[in-house]
Amino acid sequence: MTIAQELNPQADISQDVIFPPGDLYSDEPPLESELHLEQITLLIQCLKWLWQDRQDFYAAGNLTIYYSPHQKKSEYFRGPDFFVVLGTELKTRKSWVVWEENGKYPNLIIEILSESTAKIDKGLKKEIYQDTFRTPDYFWYDPYTQEFAGFHLVDGKYQPLQANAQGHLWSEQLGLYLGVDQELLRWFTPDGKLVPTLQETATQAQAQAAQAQAQTAQAQEKANRLAAKLRELNIDPDTI
Repeated sequence: MTIAQELNPQADISQDVIFPPGDLYSDEPPLESELHLEQITLLIQCLKWLWQDRQDFYAAGNLTIYYSPHQKKSEYFRGPDFFVVLGTELKTRKSWVVWEENGKYPNLIIEILSESTAKIDKGLKKEIYQDTFRTPDYFWYDPYTQEFAGFHLVDGKYQPLQANAQGHLWSEQLGLYLGVDQELLRWFTPDGKLVPTLQETATQAQAQAAQAQAQTAQAQEKANRLAAKLRELNIDPDTI
């Protein structure tokens, strides 16, 4: 069903239609575990850090997507664990309301599997993301078993993605790889480099600064030893 079809008047609308405003609040249940929260937060923070100069995307986690203006209390909404919409305004939202966002659906969706959600994520949700959302890139990952799979929409149907030599899967929409590093799903650049968190970037910068300082100290110590040796030979180091 397209957004245009959804916007057409319906004569047989049931009594539980609530005709929602555009500023609907998200209605997602709490995340199942601390690991699920860590994984979703990691995906969001790393992408926002990588794209810090961009203002044309929206990335969120565990946030409801409302996709029918004839919203029913029990239908027409889904809450992906993580999703990205491209070509939109970077701003805070209470939820993603398709009919208030020029009919835009996510370009990429990632579901974090668990025992209670895996069947739905691989079945009903995959079908909705394929047939209604038409989301080009869909991935799922289980942080406990490391099951990892990805799909790209081809002629209206999801086709499995093939991993590269590093086990990473390519997101055509984002121009990035997804792969598992230390049992967590991470972003990788086209040349295979891990996209760091802000903390990892700071730690790396500190390590590089410390290394540079150590190299400077070693060079100074070497110069001092050479100067001392020259003085032993009655040679003025300043004349060399």
